[in-house]
Amino acid sequence: MFAIIGVLYSRKYRGYSNYLTAGRNAGTLSLTTSLVASALGAWILFGPASAATWGGIGSVIGYSLGTAFPMLALIYLGKKIRKDFPKGITFTQFIFHKIGKNLFKFIILLSVFYMFIFLCAEITAVAMLINYISGVSLWVTAALVIATTLIYTLYGGLRASILTDNLQFLIIIILLLVCTNYIFSSDFISYKNITNNSAVLLSGKYIPNYTAGLTFFIAVAATNLFHQGNWQRVFAAKNYKVLNKSLKLSFLIIIPIIFFMGVTGIIAISVDSKVNPDLAFFSILLKDKSEILCMVIIILAISLTVSTIDTLVNAISSLIIVDGKKINKSLKSSNILVIFLSVIAFFVASKGFSILYLFLLADLLCCAAVFPVFYGFYKRNLNERHLIISVMIGLIIGFLLFPSPDFSKSILIGLMLPFDLLPQIVSSYLLFWSFLLATLGPVIVIISYDSFKRR
Repeated sequence: MFAIIGVLYSRKYRGYSNYLTAGRNAGTLSLTTSLVASALGAWILFGPASAATWGGIGSVIGYSLGTAFPMLALIYLGKKIRKDFPKGITFTQFIFHKIGKNLFKFIILLSVFYMFIFLCAEITAVAMLINYISGVSLWVTAALVIATTLIYTLYGGLRASILTDNLQFLIIIILLLVCTNYIFSSDFISYKNITNNSAVLLSGKYIPNYTAGLTFFIAVAATNLFHQGNWQRVFAAKNYKVLNKSLKLSFLIIIPIIFFMGVTGIIAISVDSKVNPDLAFFSILLKDKSEILCMVIIILAISLTVSTIDTLVNAISSLIIVDGKKINKSLKSSNILVIFLSVIAFFVASKGFSILYLFLLADLLCCAAVFPVFYGFYKRNLNERHLIISVMIGLIIGFLLFPSPDFSKSILIGLMLPFDLLPQIVSSYLLFWSFLLATLGPVIVIISYDSFKRR
């Protein structure tokens, strides 16, 4: 249905302007629903609830604010880039002209890598969910979702993506309300059980409430600022007034949705302490094995997935078309690359590989780059070499503390240094310190350099 609507609608809107920026004519309602639908993928059915089962209410708050925060940041960054670069299409163009080609190349690679990992995650999530509910082979779901999304996205571009986002937003909100009503009207859920069985997850003395909350906020907020799909919508807005209003509304809509999804994890573990964290949301929703609720979840998951995948496909395509001109690329080249990446994503999804670790790695790269890049939006007479050095320092610090795949040790702690040499607050929360120092390292380097230069 989404593919048919997207193709039929796009037939009367052809050309690069419609393909890349939707004619720069998106209104408030259309832009708001598109921003929200693009931000909410199938990951919301797994991630927030799973994190809440061990990270407590703090992780729920961090996840909610981290997902929504880029909308507020784009109010100011979007105003700056639209004013200085009114005919822009990608945020990397601005980096190329404002800062330099070396940082530009790094950010291009970083952005495409992050969005590719996101693409794999979405397809894997929906394939595994439908396999869990109905036993359908992973490759069948992966093939159908990828093929139909590519058909209308590569044909219609951003115009098609925004239109289908509007429809997907409506479906997502209605079905989430159905799920909410079912969960909070269930007789096996009570406030007393939650406070008794999940008290530690709600306690102010539970340290992961703070470390997990900050980790998710830093990681999710930083990576979404490098999402070209968000920047396309910044340029697609009819004017700055529309953009400002749409971003504020999106912020207000996203927070309660992610918060609710996270709270279901705390509810699930209060009902069953041995629940699989990844399936926490489904464990309470499908407790009675209702076929109607199974249908609701499948349609919800497909809508969430497709709304995100079409945004990612179009975002990667736009980067190659616009910035690839500097390396002699074209629309044909971008389509070939997008199809190639989609084939790899299909392979990953059909095998059911876990890509959480790669996702965290992409998050770390974005954390190290976020301050140097966006500091460069406002600072004049920047030295590109110093910005790149600051990013490298942040990455080195982050990698030294970044946990191994089993999250038991890191290069610095566990390999180079023994665990008992450092306090438990450090050795037990490696991911938190990795993201925090990777983010703050470049900030300290750049501010110290500027202070030294002025002196």
